[in-house]
Amino acid sequence: MDITKNITTSVLSPDGQTKTKEITVISEHTLNVVINEQPVYRIVCTKDHLRELVVGRLVTDGVIKMKDDIYNIFFCKYENEAGVFLNSDISWEETQQNILKKLPDHDWKREWVFKLAEEFGNGAPIHDNTGASHICILARHGETLFISEDIGRHNAVDKAVGYAVLNDIPLSECMIFTSGRVPADMVEKIIAAGIPVLVSKSVPTAESVKLAEEYNLNLICRAWPDQCEVFTEYKDE
Repeated sequence: MDITKNITTSVLSPDGQTKTKEITVISEHTLNVVINEQPVYRIVCTKDHLRELVVGRLVTDGVIKMKDDIYNIFFCKYENEAGVFLNSDISWEETQQNILKKLPDHDWKREWVFKLAEEFGNGAPIHDNTGASHICILARHGETLFISEDIGRHNAVDKAVGYAVLNDIPLSECMIFTSGRVPADMVEKIIAAGIPVLVSKSVPTAESVKLAEEYNLNLICRAWPDQCEVFTEYKDE
């Protein structure tokens, strides 16, 4: 699986010295997704967990709700094209009308967040080798279920969502912990998937906070082992 490559770089110093060294960088992979014989997505990603990526993208875009909505999914030999066939009772045109729904209340615990913040970065070999991937943790009750990496933070989230759907893990019981910034489109993805808690090491935008409040998403950012910031209403235990 070609996820990384070694290349040679020249290192320049202010004093005029130059030296060469070998570093490891991420390889970009382009995946074209065809749904019901209609080209829909062109995704630039890392070449791992591609099935999870496709399924997760379908969920966070409101195309499907569960894995049974997919009749079949297959990849070509070089995994640069995925063919998806939805079940016959699903209309592709109807699925494009993604309507966000308010999330139910969810009693998350602060110790879950701090535990995941402490563990964040463990089990992320691409980031360890390159320092260039976004990391996403799928967790339930503070326990890590799956760790995904990708050059794009949205892709990493989709891989985590896809893993949950393919393994029949209720998204309504999960939380997502991401390394990336949290703009409104990221919040929309989480709400569309039905995940009640979104945690990030980074920061939100004003629009993402407003959206989280409107749809009852628990939004927790700047999450570190010693503190975190809650951007939506917090009810202390």
